[in-house]
Amino acid sequence: MRKSSTPRLVELFAGTGLLGREFIQAGASPELAVELNPIASRTAMANGHPNVIVADVRTMRPSGPCDILVAGPPCQGFSTLNRSRLGDSRNSLSLEPARWAKALRPQAIVVENVAAFLDSPEWLKLANRLADLGYDVEARVLDAAEYGVAQYRRRSFTIATRRGWIKWPRCRKTQLTVAEAWEGLTNKKSCDPLHIPRRPSMLALERFRRIPPGGDKRDLIRSAKHLVPSSWLDIPQEATDVWGRMRLDQPSNTLRTCCINPSKGRYIHPHENRVITLREAARIHSIPDSYKFEGTPYQIARQIGNSVPPKLAKSIARQVCQSLN
Repeated sequence: MRKSSTPRLVELFAGTGLLGREFIQAGASPELAVELNPIASRTAMANGHPNVIVADVRTMRPSGPCDILVAGPPCQGFSTLNRSRLGDSRNSLSLEPARWAKALRPQAIVVENVAAFLDSPEWLKLANRLADLGYDVEARVLDAAEYGVAQYRRRSFTIATRRGWIKWPRCRKTQLTVAEAWEGLTNKKSCDPLHIPRRPSMLALERFRRIPPGGDKRDLIRSAKHLVPSSWLDIPQEATDVWGRMRLDQPSNTLRTCCINPSKGRYIHPHENRVITLREAARIHSIPDSYKFEGTPYQIARQIGNSVPPKLAKSIARQVCQSLN
């Protein structure tokens, strides 16, 4: 690649295109984006992401020019929440970037995944294969809350380059709070389809009313046992974030793919008796209001939970693109 040329980008497991979007805004030219999920692909295309192909990366023959290869392979098989993760068939997908790198010979490679990925045998195989191809490989775990995102979200980034080590982005001195992320959002009836609260069931509403600020299911166990299932009483300390209220004065917990379901995490509004809206989730994730989503509410929640927060992605993209200039 000539020093003055624009770096050409190829994305694998592109999802909604949020990670690749930040590389494009940092100066990369999009050559190809591959995503198997058609709904996520539609979201990427709805936001002007070019050259998106709905396909399985394993069945494709790598081709075309590429200076930067970016990949976000499925993380479920490496998540500590997955009790059967060691035998998850999806884990082998994390080795696809090495196969594509061997064919395309990019100058830089970025692979994003959960923090536990770095402790897996698949990561070691990936790092060794990239090293055998002549890359310098370095990996770190970054927390989105340290890069301007109102959310504690630890993710691993593996960066391999042919130009030596890059400078990793600097952490911010202060963290963004949920209140700051939601600045300007109104509680009044909204015409924004992503900011319409879900109507809770009568049981859910009764539970919401009894959960104090910052509280969770443990408060229900103590004060309203008639509202809780027997499974909560059998294992009262497991998954204490479920049926929990967010706090306005700090970053939120990690937004997962079911971030509009109170039984999956601390996703109840800080003081209103409802779960957070998709717009509130997107704001916490640093996704701009102008970004368009395709699909049902639960499909959109999954797209948010599976994506890299744009502000964190921007920090990585800027450093990688600058290293190629």
